[in-house]
Amino acid sequence: MSNSSSITQFLLLAFADTRELQLLHFWLFLGIYLAALLGNGLITTTIVCDQHLHTPIYFFLLNLSLLDLGCISTIVPKSMANFLLDTRAISYTGCVPQIFFFPCFTTAEYCLLTIMSYDRNVAICKPLHYETLLGSRACVHMAAAAWASGFLNALLHTANTFSQPLCKGNAVDQFFCEIPQILKLSCSHSYLREVWVILEEVDENFIRPLEEASCTHTRGLLVLELDHFISSLKGNIVRYNPSKRLLEDISDNFPSVQSWG
Repeated sequence: MSNSSSITQFLLLAFADTRELQLLHFWLFLGIYLAALLGNGLITTTIVCDQHLHTPIYFFLLNLSLLDLGCISTIVPKSMANFLLDTRAISYTGCVPQIFFFPCFTTAEYCLLTIMSYDRNVAICKPLHYETLLGSRACVHMAAAAWASGFLNALLHTANTFSQPLCKGNAVDQFFCEIPQILKLSCSHSYLREVWVILEEVDENFIRPLEEASCTHTRGLLVLELDHFISSLKGNIVRYNPSKRLLEDISDNFPSVQSWG
């Protein structure tokens, strides 16, 4: 029986046992990582350098690119190092940052995607109030709230994860340190409550905002269709208004009536 104080390293899940496949996975992960760095780097540089892109939606996109860079940089470099060095080990102090930063960045991304959905909703449904509702100060506050939400969420889960004694070995059934996999090594069954909290947060931060955004988008489309229908109906009423046609006939037959107006 081991506990968390005696564990100095964890053994991560291996993708392959043969050296050739490990090297193949290394080059594959390297290509994906470089593509992510290049893509997000280009987005960040373009938004920062181009004055025409200093708008709310591109400001949020800039933050999303930074979060994506942080998220992939938390996991992929260590995995590539393990493939190259033919090892599965990750130190205890190396596992803690993965446990903290990965939920931090992913939670912040969920919050930021929700904010971007709100931005598009305001741009479509309330274009005249867009600059008022999404001024520079409001955008900074919303982006800061997304980052702060990710930080607090990750801090609470990380503290709860490593506060529990670990006595079921050090083999992690994942290629990086993940909270549910670490909790499986816990001596108690309290990890089930933690897993339930994680599922609730996924539902709260990701699924429900997407549902609300979808409903809002649908309502916006219905409003546009209804407005178009009412405008067409008004045009038809004016076009075929009997009173208007009658006045036109009177004016044609009795030109003197026009002088009365």
